[in-house]
Amino acid sequence: MIDLEVPRKMIPLIEQARGFAEEVMRPISRKYDRAEHEYPRELDLVSAVIDGLSASGTGQGAGAATATRDAAGAGDGGRGGRGGVRNGANLSSVLSIMETCRGDVGLTLSIPRQGLGNAAIGAVASEEQKARYGNRWAAMAITEPDTGSDSGAIRTTAVKDGDSYVLNGEKIFVTAGDRAELVVVWATLDRSLGKQAIKSFVVERSNPGLKLVRLEHKLGIRASDTAAFHLDNCRVPAGDLLGDPEIRIEGGFGGAMQTFDNTRPLVAAMACGLARGCLDTVTELLAAQGVRVDHDRPLNTQSAAAARLGAMEAEYQAAYLLTLRAAWLADNGTPNSMEASMAKAKAGRTCVDIALACVELCGATGYGEGELLEKWARDSKILDIFEGTQQIQLLVVARRLLGLSSSELK
Repeated sequence: MIDLEVPRKMIPLIEQARGFAEEVMRPISRKYDRAEHEYPRELDLVSAVIDGLSASGTGQGAGAATATRDAAGAGDGGRGGRGGVRNGANLSSVLSIMETCRGDVGLTLSIPRQGLGNAAIGAVASEEQKARYGNRWAAMAITEPDTGSDSGAIRTTAVKDGDSYVLNGEKIFVTAGDRAELVVVWATLDRSLGKQAIKSFVVERSNPGLKLVRLEHKLGIRASDTAAFHLDNCRVPAGDLLGDPEIRIEGGFGGAMQTFDNTRPLVAAMACGLARGCLDTVTELLAAQGVRVDHDRPLNTQSAAAARLGAMEAEYQAAYLLTLRAAWLADNGTPNSMEASMAKAKAGRTCVDIALACVELCGATGYGEGELLEKWARDSKILDIFEGTQQIQLLVVARRLLGLSSSELK
């Protein structure tokens, strides 16, 4: 059974990540919010330290690059097989990301080799592919101009041609797409077969067929570049198709969708981290004015500000625990699709609500640039949208609870 206490072996990683957030990220947060699309050179140091932690084992899987599906507990109810219950790379990743996102979400998304594409590779790549891609930085390209939240409606095509696939189509909202070394592109082998024919391909950023169209100007997470690409006869070696190359009518989309089972807890962790940063900052600001939550008294007997702060803390704890559970299940080889969507839905919405409420509680101080609260409010909205919108997450949860397929419940 999951233990709600943070594993002792992960405490050094959390402390390191917290130090990065407070000493490296927060001091440069405003700078790169204003200097949109400029690469934060300071993060090269962070990346080097993460590599060192992971290589030494101290980091216990620091960062998105190490999140992977672990089969240790498959078929035994998540008890971890012969090795017992596991607290592994997924749990350590979400715990470290929560800390760095207390500093800045956009900067966290800009740490080299820690992209969402790296988590996608960890979810479905073969061992040979994982070794070949190594520590390279990978972005993930799913969204298209005409598909919105329906990943199954992807129109980018992949046509087999000898020992290669030729990709054609458009991709938008690719996080870290311009800076990454690799881009994991979702494409269909046969449009007539629907989502079962969708596969993911690793494309070199230097591939001449992968053409950068533009970098988006955004409401938040401005430190992170968000790219749009046009794939024009983009030739990719057949060995760069992730997972099973065969089209399987029954459950064929499952392999690609395992990507979301890995990445949605990571996005939930980002939301928890941002929400934690907001709560900590506002708690300090209100305490300076004599407003404190008394946990020994009912909230309805305290000031409105204290009562609201106490209620937000409760919402945060719910999101936090759902996120830990989704990651823990992945570490123990247990299907976590519903739990990953629950965590993403709860954390994304809670993050937005908390960020906006904290701006409101602090009045002019919250709205101005003297504090990071107004920036965090802008950053928060994307965490309720990307990797599947709030509505999509609730739809996934409903299907799982009711035992219905995507065709039965739309």
